[in-house]
Amino acid sequence: QVQVQESGPGLVKPSQTLSLACTVSGDSITTNYYLWTWIRQPPGKGLEWIGYIDNSGSARYRPSLKSRTSFSGDTSKNQCTLQLNSVTPEDAAVYYCVRVSPKGSATWGQGIQVTVSS
Repeated sequence: QVQVQESGPGLVKPSQTLSLACTVSGDSITTNYYLWTWIRQPPGKGLEWIGYIDNSGSARYRPSLKSRTSFSGDTSKNQCTLQLNSVTPEDAAVYYCVRVSPKGSATWGQGIQVTVSS
């Protein structure tokens, strides 16, 4: 059974870089055609797609976040990572890692709460 688990700091200061990891078990991040997707939900708001990275390392980003966001993969740890630069309080949210299959089925992590505050 595939599981994904987010990890990282729960508190980040404004202007700093947020780094989150998504550790995968039961599958490899190099499996063809799966998309390793990041989604967030700010408090009181709906889900917001951040982007994804695929097994080849190709990535797509939400246009409004593209200049501040990068994804990467570490095959030795079977992890995908999200980096979000220059965070502001508007980046506070629950961040989810989601594995999306070619048929559209999704495996969600439990999410990680991120607060942006000095």
